[in-house]
Amino acid sequence: MPHGPRHILLTGGAGFIGCNLVRFLLTAEPDCRIVNLDSLTYAGSREHLQALPDPDRHELVVGDICDAALVDRLFREHAIDTVIHCAAESHVDRSISGPAAFIQTNLVGTFTLLEAARRHWPGEAGKTGGVRFHHISTDEVYGTLSTEDPAFSETTPYRPNSPYSASKAGSDHLVRAYHHTYGLPVTTSNCSNNYGPFQHQEKFIPTVIRSCLHQQPIPVYGDGSNIRDWLYVEDHCRGIHTVLSRGAVGETYNIGGDNEWANIDIVRHICRLFDERFPDRAPHERLIGFVTDRPGHDWRYAIDADKIRQDLDWRPQENFESGIRRTVDWYLQHLEG
Repeated sequence: MPHGPRHILLTGGAGFIGCNLVRFLLTAEPDCRIVNLDSLTYAGSREHLQALPDPDRHELVVGDICDAALVDRLFREHAIDTVIHCAAESHVDRSISGPAAFIQTNLVGTFTLLEAARRHWPGEAGKTGGVRFHHISTDEVYGTLSTEDPAFSETTPYRPNSPYSASKAGSDHLVRAYHHTYGLPVTTSNCSNNYGPFQHQEKFIPTVIRSCLHQQPIPVYGDGSNIRDWLYVEDHCRGIHTVLSRGAVGETYNIGGDNEWANIDIVRHICRLFDERFPDRAPHERLIGFVTDRPGHDWRYAIDADKIRQDLDWRPQENFESGIRRTVDWYLQHLEG
């Protein structure tokens, strides 16, 4: 039975994926209301939520997803029928230097939300239309691939290699357990690397763009040969909405962009886009510098998105060339020269 969200609790909705999801949902679901719970850490910002479509249907609540009393109050006061759990500590380098925050937010926070849903949605076992808990995860829970390995599918064993991916793997297992133990109506999606508007400046693509714009060195880990599958954030938002609305309860869906690129090729591609826009500064590839690789750096990620394509008729609308042009143009409008 399709799920039609009416009162959504969206966690982490002031961050990169979350703020894009707020905009998408306010347009795609004209009757829904969104309560946006975000602690406004370094990765979230009120500025990400300016100029929303129909902003009266959106309310930002500043708070911690680990605060059980606050989460309980939001469920009760807003008659929450849908949770979209986007909040997470997500930067691998930060998880290596300070893993405690990742365990707290990604594991304890997910547990707190699941417990609230279980309390406020009693007797929902076997029902699929009234309430839904959608959990947003990552392809990094599957570990790493060699060049010859097939892409990650929904049945790939979990082999996380960083504190970040281990904490996300644990949260995935909690969501699955709450479905099988308590009958909580859940869906999960595991996405590939996102890029697009509003991404935090510490991430790879914004770092490259900012370095080109400000004529600063572009740091590339190792020799830049690590491979990632890249997904434009708006395509990810459409995928989340598709799974939330039409996905089978208890199922997991991989959302990928069919865009495998080596890191160094992405850097060179962005440099060429800047050569087009600022020919007097060309070639921007002169800014590239290689730095010591980070510990446990996974070699390759790739998503097999056949399940969501075949079962739910979703597919990305952007290829990397079109999506990265949109992304560079957005950052040129929003970064100071």
